Amino acid sequence: MSKFQRRLFIPTLLVLAIGWFGFSSYSDKFFQIAKNLDLFASIYKEINTYYVDDVNPNRLIKTGIDAMLESLDPYTVYIPEDDIEDFRTMTTGEYGGIGASTEFLEGHHTIIMLQEGYPAHKAGLQIGDQILSINGIEVEQKETFDLGKLLKGQSRTNFGITVNRYGKKEPMVFQVDREKITIDNVYYSGMVNDNIGLIKLTEFTTHAGDEVKKAVIKLKKEGATSIILDLRDNPGGLLHEAVNISNIFLPKGKKVVDTKGKITDLNRTYKTLDEPVDTQIPLAILTNGGSASASEIVAGVIQDFDRGVLIGEKTFGKGLVQSTRPLSYNAQLKVTTAKYYIPSGRCIQALDYAHRNADGTVNKLPDSLKVAFKTGNGRVVYDGDGLDPDVVVEVEDYPSIALVLSSKGYLFQYATLYHYQHPQISAAREFQLSDADYNDFLSWVRKKELSYETSVDRAYRHLLAAAKRDKTYASLEDQLGSLEEKINALKEKDLTKFKDDIKGLLEQEIITRYYLQKGLIEVTFPDDPDIQKAIQVLNNPAEYKRILG
Repeated sequence: MSKFQRRLFIPTLLVLAIGWFGFSSYSDKFFQIAKNLDLFASIYKEINTYYVDDVNPNRLIKTGIDAMLESLDPYTVYIPEDDIEDFRTMTTGEYGGIGASTEFLEGHHTIIMLQEGYPAHKAGLQIGDQILSINGIEVEQKETFDLGKLLKGQSRTNFGITVNRYGKKEPMVFQVDREKITIDNVYYSGMVNDNIGLIKLTEFTTHAGDEVKKAVIKLKKEGATSIILDLRDNPGGLLHEAVNISNIFLPKGKKVVDTKGKITDLNRTYKTLDEPVDTQIPLAILTNGGSASASEIVAGVIQDFDRGVLIGEKTFGKGLVQSTRPLSYNAQLKVTTAKYYIPSGRCIQALDYAHRNADGTVNKLPDSLKVAFKTGNGRVVYDGDGLDPDVVVEVEDYPSIALVLSSKGYLFQYATLYHYQHPQISAAREFQLSDADYNDFLSWVRKKELSYETSVDRAYRHLLAAAKRDKTYASLEDQLGSLEEKINALKEKDLTKFKDDIKGLLEQEIITRYYLQKGLIEVTFPDDPDIQKAIQVLNNPAEYKRILG
C-alpha cells in the first residue's frame, strides 16, 4: 500500500468510525425509548389485571404523564381533551359563561366578584350570594371545578340559578343567559391624580396589546402626562403580546426579545413592527414577585432601553418559552422549547431545572455565576434571577390578625352584611369606615372563633420545647407561664392595635359590593406604597432622569 493510500485510508476509517458511533448513539437512544415505552405498557397491563381495586385508566396514565413532565419543569404540561376548553380560555381570554367568580366559603359556593355588564351582573346576582343549584342540580357537594363547568357553556343558552341571599328568608331564582365572556387584560385604567394615569394589566392573552394601547390613548386625552403600568402579580402569557405592548412605548424596529432553543431553526428575534403611541411620556412599571414571563419581558425591555423606571420588588425570574404541540385524540402538550433573552442580552431565568439536586429540588443561580450586562445608558443589570427594580419598595406584611380575618371569611361576611344595611355609600376614593362603623364590626367579629398563631406564638412554642428538651423547664416554669400570659394579653388587643390594617382590608371588601373591580383598585391608591412611590418619582423629573442614568 502506497503512502498516499495509507494517508487516504486512515481518515476514511476515522469518518466511518465517527459515523458508526453517531449512528450507534442515535439508534441506542431510540432503543431506550422503545424499551421504556414497552416496560410502561407492561406495568400498566399488570396493574390493570392484578391490582386489588378497579383502576381508572385515564387517571392512572395521566398521573404517569404528569409525573414525567413534572421532572422537567413546571411549565411543560399535558393537556387532555377534557381540559382544552380551559386552556383556550387561558390563551384567548374568552369563554362562554356568565362573568362571575366563585369561591367555597363557609360550606357554600359563594359569588366573590362580578364582571360589570356581563350576564350575572345584568341578571341581578350579587357578591355574597350562595349558589344552591343550577338548573335544578344541587351544587353544595360539588367541587369548584365541577361548578365552573355547569356555569360555562355555549353562548345564548339559558339556565336557572338558585341562591341564598343575606336577609332573604327564601332562596331566590334568577334566569341567566350565557354570553361570550372576554376576560379583559386591562383590569383597570384611570387617573390616579390630575396628571398621572394608571393601567393595571393582569393578563397577556389575545388583544392585550390593543387594550393597553387604547388605555394609553384614553388616559392621555384625560390629561395624563405620565403613565404607571402595573404588572404586579401578572403571570404572563402570549409572547407576541409582550412585543406589542413594548411597541407602544418604543420606536419601530427595536429588538424586544430573542428566543433560543435546541432546534436552532426555530430560534427567533422579535422586533417592534408598528409606529409607537408615545416614546417620550415618563413611564413607571410596577413589579413584584408575581410578575413573570411576558410581564418580565415588557419590564425588562423598558429597563434595557432606559425607557422607564421599574418600581417595587424583584420579579419572579421565568425566562422560559413554551409552545403547544398537537397530540392524538385532541390532546395537546405545552412544552418548554426555548429561553428568551431581552435586548441587553440577559436571560432572567432564576431556577436551573436541568441540574436538579439528588432529592429533586431545584436551586437558584448563585450570585457568583450571575453575569453583568448594561442598559442603553450604561446602567449595570444582571441575569439569572429575575429583574431587580430601579427603585426598591419594601412592602410590610399584614399582621396575623388581619390575615386570619380574611382567610376565615369574616371580612367578606361583614362586607355583605354592611352592604345590605347601607344601600348607598360615597365614591370609592372617598369611602372610609367611621370609628362607629369599626366598633360595630368589632362587636360582630368578637362573637366569632378567632384562635390564631402569630410568629411570637411559634417562637414561644419552640422555646417551650427547647426548655423541656434541656430539662430546664421546671426551673423556668413560672417565667414561661408569665410570658405566655403576656403574649395572650397582647393578642387580645390586636383588633384595636392593628385597626388601620384591618379597617383598610374591610373597606376594600365593602367597596367591591358597590363598585366591583374598579372600586377595589381605586380605594387602594392612597395606601399603596408602590403607587405612591411612582407618583413621587414621576412628579420629580430630575429624580426620574437621575434613576435612568
